[in-house]
Amino acid sequence: MTQRIRFPFCCLIRGLAFPRLLLFGVTCPSVVCCLLLPDLEGSAHLLLLSRNKSKHELGYCEAEAKLALSLDFWTLSSENLLAVLPVDPVKENYVRKVKNCIFSIAVPTPLKSRVRLVAVSKEVLEDILDLDLSVSETDDFIQLVSGEKIVSGSIPLAHRYGGHQFGIWAGQLGDGRAHLLGTYMNRQGEKWELQLKGSGKTPYSRNGDGRAVLRSSVREFLCSEAMHSLRIPTSRVASLVVSDDEVWRDQFYNGNIVKERGAVVLRVAKSWFRIGSLEILAHYGELDLLRTLLDFIIREHFPSVEVAEPNRYVDFFSVVVSETAQLIALWMSVGFAHGVCNTDNFSLLSITIDYGPFGFMEAYNPDFVPNTSDDEGRYKIGNQANIGIFNLNKLLQALNPILDPRQRQLAAQILEGYPVLYYTRFRELFKAKLGLLGETKGDDDLIAFLLHLMEKTAADFTMTFRQLSEITQSQLQELNIPQQFWALNMISKHKLFPAWVSQYLLRLKSNMNDSDSERRKRMTTVNPRYVLRNWMAESAVRKAERNDFSEKRNSLGVCGWFSQLSI
Repeated sequence: MTQRIRFPFCCLIRGLAFPRLLLFGVTCPSVVCCLLLPDLEGSAHLLLLSRNKSKHELGYCEAEAKLALSLDFWTLSSENLLAVLPVDPVKENYVRKVKNCIFSIAVPTPLKSRVRLVAVSKEVLEDILDLDLSVSETDDFIQLVSGEKIVSGSIPLAHRYGGHQFGIWAGQLGDGRAHLLGTYMNRQGEKWELQLKGSGKTPYSRNGDGRAVLRSSVREFLCSEAMHSLRIPTSRVASLVVSDDEVWRDQFYNGNIVKERGAVVLRVAKSWFRIGSLEILAHYGELDLLRTLLDFIIREHFPSVEVAEPNRYVDFFSVVVSETAQLIALWMSVGFAHGVCNTDNFSLLSITIDYGPFGFMEAYNPDFVPNTSDDEGRYKIGNQANIGIFNLNKLLQALNPILDPRQRQLAAQILEGYPVLYYTRFRELFKAKLGLLGETKGDDDLIAFLLHLMEKTAADFTMTFRQLSEITQSQLQELNIPQQFWALNMISKHKLFPAWVSQYLLRLKSNMNDSDSERRKRMTTVNPRYVLRNWMAESAVRKAERNDFSEKRNSLGVCGWFSQLSI
């Protein structure tokens, strides 16, 4: 079953048809706290860190309130995963078909040349990992995040999964260049899974070399932290190291292979399980293992679902459908296009993972495609909601073998409700971007009208809404658009702009107990001044490629922009 979304925003206004409309809307980000560090050289051999003892075992009670100043008393464990989920019995690290397991044991491969730590997220280190920023300057830390050291108690794992790529079943995929180091429980009682990306080959590497390059690693570091600042659920990146190892890549998929530098990021998430984690088990008929994994995921990450409930898998599916609709609506709210929305890149926890050829739309364009290899525009920004339905349908197909006929019918009905869930949240976010309170019959038309003008004038998406947050009603009413509001000036060239302004101002009058100053204050908290535009990311990449890691506060030269994301 595949159901395409047709929103009521595709309507007629003053005799004009608007068939190409998108909805966007919500952000209220905080500052991305990143730090550049001087070049630091890792050691040349694989070692184990000293045994980690628990804080209680050491009588280290004050550690509950303080940040760790070293890794000596910092605990990482794989026990919660390995106690329940089976591991590949083959211990050798070579590419192969793997069956009847969730993970393979795979040790990271150290980089051969000098390793330098070039960026860390202070917020991730302190708020998630309970590490004082000074720890990032130690050799132990650098060797850990580069894959050269393994924390005692951690068993590095590579996850087995499959997936549909560009709509076609791709078979076994898996962590081909990533190693799950284990789970950390922080002082808030939160569990976070730590994963190295670019840390060497695994049984799932296929024809790959197991490495990541500096260019893509810089982009992932920046975007994951920027998305967090935009309050969009996402994996996080704790650190980025670079080496002089040669990695060969066809960056634009045009046959032109160039030499790049190898890099490794340490990224964290509550879970790395994705739709493809379940698909591969259903595909190979490993149904007992499918139930085992689902029960584990529900118990660990879905507190609203009762694991003893006979309908638990239907309840689980219902939550994933709802949260996926929410996530994609949030992506759209900031003009974010993931670029590769394959089922193996869609988190079961509905967080943004696996940053690849992503992009933030600049000029409003529903056909915006950030992925140069997506020739047909399958993952264009205007199709992301429909891709959500496709991916959720593949999840339902994976669940169907363990559902009875009645449960299958219930799950199918839940999926049919996805368009309404998505549209409802989408509409809420977009109304907030326009400062609209309450409900009126013409809200859909008002939003559709503006989007039509934006598309026809190629207006900048982010700045259109930011400048609507800053301009006064009197300036709008007089059609007196100050020059600094350049995005609104662009839209004002359209002959129908005065008609839209008239409708907008009339609608604002229906906001109960509202003032113009309150409207503007409210709108500036949901409309960012900056997003991670491509030129920002590319500027950071170019600096990094020139070994320009000198700025101490603004990671890779662009994090400073995000301090102005809100007001």
